[in-house]
Amino acid sequence: MDLEFKRKTEELIDNLKAICGSYGLGNDGNEFKIITQVFLYKFMNDKFGYEIKQLDERLKQAKNWEQEIQSYSDNDYEMLLLQLGNNAKLQREQYLSAMFNRQNEADFAKLLDDTLINIANDNNDIFSVKTETGAKVQLFDRLSNFITDPSKRDDFARAIISKLFEFNFEQAFTQKYDYFATIFEYLIKDYNKDGGGKYAEYYTPHAVARIMANILIGKDNDISNVTCYDPSAGSGTLLMSIAHAIGEDKCTIYSQDISQKSSSMLRLNLILNNLVHSIPNIIQGNTLSDPYHIEDNGNLKKFDYIVSNPPFKLDFSDYRDKLDSEAYKARFFAGIPKIPNKDKDKMSIYLCFLQHIIYSLDKKGKAAVVVPTGFITAQSGIEKKIREKLIDEKMLKGVVSMPSNIFATTGTNVSVLFIDRTNADGKVLLMDASKLGEKVKEGKNQKTVLSEEEENRIINTFNEQKEEDDFSILVSYDDIKNKNYSFSAGQYFDVKIEYIDITQEEFDAKMNSYKANLKEYFNQSRKLENEIQKQLELLKYE
Repeated sequence: MDLEFKRKTEELIDNLKAICGSYGLGNDGNEFKIITQVFLYKFMNDKFGYEIKQLDERLKQAKNWEQEIQSYSDNDYEMLLLQLGNNAKLQREQYLSAMFNRQNEADFAKLLDDTLINIANDNNDIFSVKTETGAKVQLFDRLSNFITDPSKRDDFARAIISKLFEFNFEQAFTQKYDYFATIFEYLIKDYNKDGGGKYAEYYTPHAVARIMANILIGKDNDISNVTCYDPSAGSGTLLMSIAHAIGEDKCTIYSQDISQKSSSMLRLNLILNNLVHSIPNIIQGNTLSDPYHIEDNGNLKKFDYIVSNPPFKLDFSDYRDKLDSEAYKARFFAGIPKIPNKDKDKMSIYLCFLQHIIYSLDKKGKAAVVVPTGFITAQSGIEKKIREKLIDEKMLKGVVSMPSNIFATTGTNVSVLFIDRTNADGKVLLMDASKLGEKVKEGKNQKTVLSEEEENRIINTFNEQKEEDDFSILVSYDDIKNKNYSFSAGQYFDVKIEYIDITQEEFDAKMNSYKANLKEYFNQSRKLENEIQKQLELLKYE
């Protein structure tokens, strides 16, 4: 059933893309807005029907609940809406079935746009995403306005509604994020072709997200009322994984991301995953220059759990000097990367995010952060200063070096830092998982895919603090200091020399073979030297 539902959902997305293409919006930036917003309208409509039937046995038993509910008085209907809590509240004229039945009316595009705007206004307090200045970004735009030819708008709206009416989401509402994740990737994949350009939306592989969440939470089943934060949240892959590992009702999500597109996707993600109560904490804005989550005393909010896969390289030269000012010194304790003379896009912005994360951790907080593997062995600069702080202040739990090409969109090798402010007296586990995984092709790119067994091996080895030859090792903070603050597991593995017993005759035979080979190599070397000398003699100046 899951596979069939996934297939139908992808088919729905393909159909919506085809409609947009037919009306001149193929791979247009507005196509993304249209598809995600009508997808959300469809989902909200079906979720409303599912929730309303759980509240009223009469509707649950009805052959057609939408027809049955038309007989309810306005008073009874309002009483039902009040019981819905943090779910979308729709008026009867806003149902998708109502739109479908009215699609032959004149000015249908305006009717659909007005309906979506009214739904957004009615649910503004629940579903709005805020910007860093506090302005609210509503759920829906007037979608037909993206069609430049007014005479085509009604037909466009009818085509959209007809496709939405063919399929129902209800069977999926007991599922969790791991199930929906592939749908989100499918929804966005066409917008990141050929690398997606400078501001592409990238997704943390779900294997990496699961590993990060399961190591962060470990075997602790007694977690409640905690805060989870991602300062570069994207569409929320990491936040969804940790929320499900903890329990959606036991945590509150906080995030900030500069991308409008990602913030919209994250909001959709929260709605799909029973985390609507966290939507007020989803902020669209610049985390580094204008962090939104501030305590009443003016200090940055501290969090229990932080997960992040920050951008590694990005031009932030327009606000770089602001970050380097005195007001930001405490947060960016190791310094701000300089502006390159040539390619500003090579600025290591992840170093700023990593410092922000360390600064934003609560006194007992834990974090998991994806970094380029080069970070863990850099001999100087900001990288080493950050590593020194993690060791000198005893807050590193471990490092896992992942396989190459674990991200299909980049060849950069990555490692995951696990930070734990409660690990002052503990050991640090360093793991080299770079040899795991199977290489597969994904489009034009090669990707490494971890099996479920390999994921579990990484998680269990870390959580059980096990040492395995050439895979994992436990070291002390002093050990790391003595290795020049290197976090590379390979530098701590024992060098093993295997001895094989041989007889005197076998030894003599090997030595004679080595001597004969060396003699032949030396003869070849002399011939090459003579030939080079001859060729040099033939060279003349002209």
